[in-house]
Amino acid sequence: MRTIIILIFWLALVSACNKQHKETENNIEVESSPEPSEASVKKLKEELTAKGFQIFDYVEEKTKDTILMQQYFMAFLKKGPTRSQSKEETDSLQKLHLAHLGKMYELGYADISGPFGDDGEIRGITIYNVPTMEMADSLANADPMVKSGRLVIELHPWWAAKGFPLR
Repeated sequence: MRTIIILIFWLALVSACNKQHKETENNIEVESSPEPSEASVKKLKEELTAKGFQIFDYVEEKTKDTILMQQYFMAFLKKGPTRSQSKEETDSLQKLHLAHLGKMYELGYADISGPFGDDGEIRGITIYNVPTMEMADSLANADPMVKSGRLVIELHPWWAAKGFPLR
């Protein structure tokens, strides 16, 4: 099961690394490019602001490009207080957990998630692409693993540049 989770994580990472791609983020189609035009940045700013997202921009001194930053929400999935489930129940919860994450991707609410490779207190992360902390908290706490008490959520706002590939 761990191999499947790691494979899903790596597939998500590889797909996120495509430098020239179109992505749909909360029903906003954005052409990812290292050099967005001022008009496209302005349009994206207007669309994100209208949907309630927190954003800011700045001009990168070296390239003179306008960099648009958006607030996301990073959910750390940590070991919860209830970890005495049977293997069958844990396997069932894992399937429901992955289905929940799949739905979050499908709806455009989550951009990337995956487990950590050790057996530490923090089991994994999910980055939510939603306008508010309250919405991210509600979505994260709807996860069947969290509802069961096997995991708990620690949520933090996080800023990242729009359209930049993972490297």
